[in-house]
Amino acid sequence: MKSDIEIAQSASIQPIVDIAKQLNIPEDDLELYGKYKAKLPLKLIDEAKVKNSKLILVTAITPTPAGEGKTTTSIGLTQALNKIGKKTTVVLREPSLGPVFGIKGGAAGGGYSQVIPMEDINLHFTGDLAAVEKAHNLLAALIDNNIQLKEGNLGIDPRTVEWKRVMDMNERSLRDIVIGLGGPKQGVPRETGFNITAASQVMATLCIAKDLKDLKERLGNIFIGYTYDDKPIFARDLKAEGAMTVLLKDAIKPNLVQTLEGNPAIIHGGPFANIAQGTNTIIATKTGLSLSDYVVTEAGFASELGAEKFFNIKSQFGGLKPNAVVIVATIRALKYHGGTKLSDLQNENLSTLEKGLENLDKHIENMGFYGFKPIVAINKFSSDTDAEVELLKKHCDKMGVVVALNDSWAKGGEGAIDLAEKVVSAVSDCSTCFKPLYELDWSFEDKIQAIATKMYGADHVEYTVKAKNQLKKIGELGLSNLAVCMAKTQKSLSDDMHKKGRPRGFTVKIREVELSSGAGFIVPIAGTIMRMPGLPGKPSAEKIDIDENGNITGLF
Repeated sequence: MKSDIEIAQSASIQPIVDIAKQLNIPEDDLELYGKYKAKLPLKLIDEAKVKNSKLILVTAITPTPAGEGKTTTSIGLTQALNKIGKKTTVVLREPSLGPVFGIKGGAAGGGYSQVIPMEDINLHFTGDLAAVEKAHNLLAALIDNNIQLKEGNLGIDPRTVEWKRVMDMNERSLRDIVIGLGGPKQGVPRETGFNITAASQVMATLCIAKDLKDLKERLGNIFIGYTYDDKPIFARDLKAEGAMTVLLKDAIKPNLVQTLEGNPAIIHGGPFANIAQGTNTIIATKTGLSLSDYVVTEAGFASELGAEKFFNIKSQFGGLKPNAVVIVATIRALKYHGGTKLSDLQNENLSTLEKGLENLDKHIENMGFYGFKPIVAINKFSSDTDAEVELLKKHCDKMGVVVALNDSWAKGGEGAIDLAEKVVSAVSDCSTCFKPLYELDWSFEDKIQAIATKMYGADHVEYTVKAKNQLKKIGELGLSNLAVCMAKTQKSLSDDMHKKGRPRGFTVKIREVELSSGAGFIVPIAGTIMRMPGLPGKPSAEKIDIDENGNITGLF
C-alpha cells in the first residue's frame, strides 16, 4: 500500500483556477500562490447564501494514540457528497509545523481522502502561521519596549504581563525563560517564555474576526496586564493594533486548494482545540457556505472539546446554524477505551469493544444537548473484523442512532457514499435543530458548570483561590459576557488524561483562568496543559527528507 505522501504525489492535480470555476469564482478574484493554491477575497461572503446553505460538523470520540481519522472522514464525505450531486466544499484548519515534525508527520487527511498539494499544506502553505507569529511577537516586543522606556512609559508592572512569544515548532526548552539579562541597555529582566503559534491568542482572534476592521478592533482589545497602580492595559494602549493588523492583511484571506478528486477545499486558521477553539476561521466557513450548497467542516479532538467550542463560541459569534453532526469512531479506539493495549488493537476483542462503547455513548449524548441526533461514521481499518463491526452497528441501532461504514481512506469518495446519503437525510430532517449550551449573558461559573457537567459528565467544579480571584478581576474589567473556552486534556472526557472510557463521579478542578479578550473568551485551565509541546522520543522530523530533485518523503 502506498503511503499518504506517495498517493498525494501521484495524484492528478488540477490548476487552482479550474477548481475556482466550480465555485463560480472569477479568475481576477484569485490571489495565486503558484499554480495550485490561491487566496480568496472576503467580498465573496454572501450572508444570505450563508443562511441557506447546509453546514455539517465532523467530530469524534475521545482521541487515542491509534488515531481516529476525523480529517480523512471530512474529506471523504465531501468527495462522496459531490459524487451524489451535492455541490460541496470541505473547510479545514491549517496544520501546525509542531505536530507535523513531532507526532503526526502531516495533517491533510490520509489515503485517498486528502487535500493537495499535501506537502505545501503541511509545510508553510501560504505563510498564514508565520504572519500570526510575527503579529504576536510584535506585540511582545512593544510591551518590553514600553517597560524599558523612560518617556512614554505606561507604568506596566512586568509581573502582571502574561503575554509570551510564539514560534511554530515544538520546543520545550523555551517554555519558561528569563529575558532582559545583560544590563540596563538589554531590557528589564523578567520571566516569560514561548508558546506554539497555534496556541497564540492572535490565532484565536483571527479565527473569530469577521473582517479586517473587526480584526483590528479585536487585536486592540487584547489584555496585556496591569500598571503598578492596578490600571488594566490593553494592546490599544500601546497603539499596537494597526501594525499587527498590517501583518495579518493577507493571512485574513482564506486559502483555496483541492481534494484528491478535484473538489474545492478551503483551509484557513489553526488554533488547537485543547487550549483554544479548535476550528477554522468564521471567514473560511462563511466563504464555503457562500460558494457551495453544502460545507463539511471539522472541530479538533472530540465532542466535549472541539465540537463544544464550535457550537458555543464559533457558531454563536458567527451566527452559524449547523444542520448535521457526524461522530467519527473506530473499532480500534473503542477497544482502547475498553482496556485493550495499544500493541493488541489489531486483534479481535469483542469484550473490550463492548466496554469501550460507553465512550461513544457519551459523545452521542453530548450532541443531543445541542439538538442533534448524530450519525456515527465507522472509520474502517483493515484489522476490523466482521464481528466487531456488527457489534458496533447493533449498538448504534439499539441507541436509535444512524450508523454508516466509512471506507474513504482506501476508496476515496466512493467509500463514503453510504455516509453521504445518510448525511443528506439528516440535513433534511434538521433545518433549525441547533441550540447553544449556554447564553453569553450567563455568569462565568454557570457557563463552566454547564460545560463540565453536561459535556464531560463531571459531578462538581472546584476553583483554586487564584482562579476565583482571576474571575473576579475579569468581571471588574466589564468582560463578564465573554464565552468560555475550556482548556483540558484531550485524552479523556475528564480533566485526568489517564481516565479512559466514560469517567464518572469526578470533579473538574479549575486551577487558573486566562483572559483572551481579543478572541472574546476566557480560558479556564483544568489540569496541566502545555501551550508549548515537546518533541517525542522519535519525532516525525527524523523521517522527513528531500532528494536532489526536490521530492519530499516522510510526510504521512
